[in-house]
Amino acid sequence: MAQNDVLLRCSNLTKVYDNSVLAVDHLNLNIHSGEIFCMLGANGAGKTSTLMLILGFSDPTEGSVEICGIDVNKNPLEAKKHVAYVSENVQLYGNFTARQNLDFFTKLAGRKDATDEDYKNVLLRTGLAEEAHKRKVKGFSKGMRQRLGIAIAIMKQAKLILLDEPTSGLDPKGGMEFLRLIDDMRKEGCGILMTTHDIFRAKEIADRVGIMSSGNLVRVLEKEEVEKSDLEDLYLQYISQNITHGRIVSGKK
Repeated sequence: MAQNDVLLRCSNLTKVYDNSVLAVDHLNLNIHSGEIFCMLGANGAGKTSTLMLILGFSDPTEGSVEICGIDVNKNPLEAKKHVAYVSENVQLYGNFTARQNLDFFTKLAGRKDATDEDYKNVLLRTGLAEEAHKRKVKGFSKGMRQRLGIAIAIMKQAKLILLDEPTSGLDPKGGMEFLRLIDDMRKEGCGILMTTHDIFRAKEIADRVGIMSSGNLVRVLEKEEVEKSDLEDLYLQYISQNITHGRIVSGKK
């Protein structure tokens, strides 16, 4: 892929926490426009720590993150204009309706031109029936909250989408509907980084799959390799290797 379509660039990205635990170890990763990259890894592999570094919620010990060519640590507010984050448990205002949440977060992202019709269309597009638009979110299922999270990302018009275990806890139908949504976003030119435990869905949707263990991206598979390989077996081989996650950095107290 061309270098000018790189939406996310992690260069030697490293995080050592105050207790000297190495969480992310010299990660190098590019995400391109129109690409879904699925990052597989067990709990504690460093996936969420990586997302926090990309979002600028945590400062790197070493290395850098660029979003659309903007250094996250030098220009965090500018960089965040181009990224949207949907967590495993989407944080919304329970006493707001879906429509009110969407309006609030859209304006928070700096968009002032959205119309009622825009809100209605994006909620319908993400699979929220019209009767749900005026319901309070505290009564929503996890799948409905995930759909609203994607609607917020779409309204922000972010180029880079970060998804942390987005299909966890969804039933098969809800999971496949969610993947269709992000596939549509890929076709519109978004770059998507998705962390997941779900090997089956990663194989279905990903353009590339990365296996993370102990803060290391130990293997990256291209689409052709993903389709031809026994991804589950390969994943289990890597995570069973003698790489100890959360190791103490040598010389640190």
